[in-house]
Amino acid sequence: MDSLHVIESWPVDTAAAAAVRADGSLAGTHGPTDHRFYLASVTKPLVAYAALVAVEEGAIELDEPAGPQGSTVRHLLAHTSGLGFDEHRVMAPPGTRRLYSNAGFEVLGDHLTKATDIPLSEYVRDAVFAPLGMTATTLDGSPAHAGTSTVADLARFAAELLTPRLISAGTHTEATTVAFPGLKGVLPGYGHMNPNDWGLGLEIRDGKSPHWTGTSSSPRTYGHFGQSGTFLWVDPDAATPAGRGAACVALADKKFGDWAARVWPPFTDGVLAELTAD
Repeated sequence: MDSLHVIESWPVDTAAAAAVRADGSLAGTHGPTDHRFYLASVTKPLVAYAALVAVEEGAIELDEPAGPQGSTVRHLLAHTSGLGFDEHRVMAPPGTRRLYSNAGFEVLGDHLTKATDIPLSEYVRDAVFAPLGMTATTLDGSPAHAGTSTVADLARFAAELLTPRLISAGTHTEATTVAFPGLKGVLPGYGHMNPNDWGLGLEIRDGKSPHWTGTSSSPRTYGHFGQSGTFLWVDPDAATPAGRGAACVALADKKFGDWAARVWPPFTDGVLAELTAD
């Protein structure tokens, strides 16, 4: 895909990208797809997906208590537990504000470990990485940001997000539909959004502007970006010759900043334009 070659112009030392068709097949790649990148917050969707597998297995329930009083697993996944960004301090009653929280994902990780009696890194590996063939992906610390992976592996995860095999269609719909609609909040790197819509471990684009996806991305686009210069998005409404839906992964080794906010949206628009015309 010619649109992926644009990463060569990004002001980074190393970058790689992949586009995925609706059927889960690779539409194209560019760059060192087996290079391991620090994911930063793109770790969160991986851990969230492991939590959803745990729900399917009956180890936990979305609406069981977890975190601050009145909070549940669902609140933690949707950044509505009331916990602060990087501190285990309650900033608001659960369900009243969208407070993006690394602390909330650390609480979620502890809860999952206690419920399964399996170290979190092992559970995520066995529940998500191994079944999808993500052999180069590891969780080496905080469930909020300590993942390391490759474009090749994350393309496999993107294919799973397009057509789930590890969780049911119903659970996948819950994860990719707005949880606790109408809540305001700050989207890190982009400022205050009203509403600041999220699913379960996945940000939902809706009408947010500015945004890290493209101007042609559908409102139902979901995914995550990381402060290490990484992103993964899935657009379930992209009408392509391979069917409805498309995904893209791009990983780089430069901290998120003005450069990313400038180049990511047109890059996404170019990928979508090529996929829908493919």
